[in-house]
Amino acid sequence: MIGRHQGGLDNLRKMSVTLFSYLEEPFSNIRTYRQALKTNTYLREQNVLLLDELSRLRSADQENQRLRKLLDFSRESNLDLYPVQIVGKQLNQVSNSLTIDAGSKQGIESGMPVVGAEGLAGKVILTDKGYSQVMPFLNTLFKVSAKLQHSNAYGIVSWNDRSIEELQLNFIPQTVDVDTGEVVVTSGYSNQFPPGIPIGKVTRAVPQRGKDTQQIFLAPFVDLYSISGGFVIKFKPDTTIRNLNQQYQEVLE
Repeated sequence: MIGRHQGGLDNLRKMSVTLFSYLEEPFSNIRTYRQALKTNTYLREQNVLLLDELSRLRSADQENQRLRKLLDFSRESNLDLYPVQIVGKQLNQVSNSLTIDAGSKQGIESGMPVVGAEGLAGKVILTDKGYSQVMPFLNTLFKVSAKLQHSNAYGIVSWNDRSIEELQLNFIPQTVDVDTGEVVVTSGYSNQFPPGIPIGKVTRAVPQRGKDTQQIFLAPFVDLYSISGGFVIKFKPDTTIRNLNQQYQEVLE
């Protein structure tokens, strides 16, 4: 009798365990799903944090490289340089401009060249006590006397507003051999910029129809859209040369 009852209890216990397992399985799946959701959410949050940290590290590295280039430029240059930050940009029209955080109070004057670590960026056109307006090379009014570094053939660099990636060097004779990649620098002949400031490198040369000259296209070294700081060169034109030029113009008139 006891054996039959014991067998019945065992069967009942087995059925209970089976039923409990059957009922428990969905709840177990729900708990597993919830845990997976929590884990997935945590991993996504960690991924966002890691990407943010990576972005900050890259930005810091780029800033360090920029500052290192500026420091190297100042060490290698024998020019009178004043460090500036660019606090304003207008680069969506033909009369583009930059604003820097230095003005007449810091000895900045109209006409002084502005450079980045890679080369020429523009020139000061207006000054206030603590700020100055800069005409960048991406301005149709900007002109600078320049020369090819290898041949020393010189002309005028300007921008025709057709492409933000190209400047033009005009008045170079077709007899002058021009190599792709040749560096163009300021000539110093205009008495407005000191000689030897890098401007860009040659991308192509096109003979001008009906003329003995060729138009040289060059890619500027300075990226005006990313530049955030540089130097004002405290360069003043030689008054003797300027007076001679004025007298010469008066003689011609």
